Amino acid sequence: MIHAVLIGPPGAGKSTVGRLLADRLGVGYRDTDDDVEAVAGKPVGDIFVEDGEERFRELEAEAVRRALASHDGVLSLGGGAVLKEETRRLLGGHPVVYLEVSLAQAVQRVGLASARPLLVLNPRSRLKKLLDERRPVYEALAKLTVKTDDREPDDIAEEIAGVFGR
Repeated sequence: MIHAVLIGPPGAGKSTVGRLLADRLGVGYRDTDDDVEAVAGKPVGDIFVEDGEERFRELEAEAVRRALASHDGVLSLGGGAVLKEETRRLLGGHPVVYLEVSLAQAVQRVGLASARPLLVLNPRSRLKKLLDERRPVYEALAKLTVKTDDREPDDIAEEIAGVFGR
């Protein structure tokens, strides 16, 4: 059973908060980016460069589908996973949590010299564009939105556990 699915842009804290939340709830943690890397046998950045974003998105959609069907615990999705219509449909009925982060905080967290594939050229501008494009999708999918700016990951995990803890 999925206890929480964390969505949000790069720098929102999905992986950090996800691990803490899973520990707090006494359940497993899974990150679909890790699943994609395991299937592809290489890091996400290499998949983007060598195989292209489209191939990465295909692998990501499959990883999300499998995780939603089989994982028992907390699940973190890559920032762009929600771009696929199939993924949005599959998320229906699950406890989806949007970790909201401002541009300023996201830039601080990911750094401007980030190895994140979609932020290679002009990272601040790309990150702003990603935030602007994806925010409505994140908001529409979320059963709970948690602002993460100027907050400790433990506090965020505790807030989510208070809502979805079982």
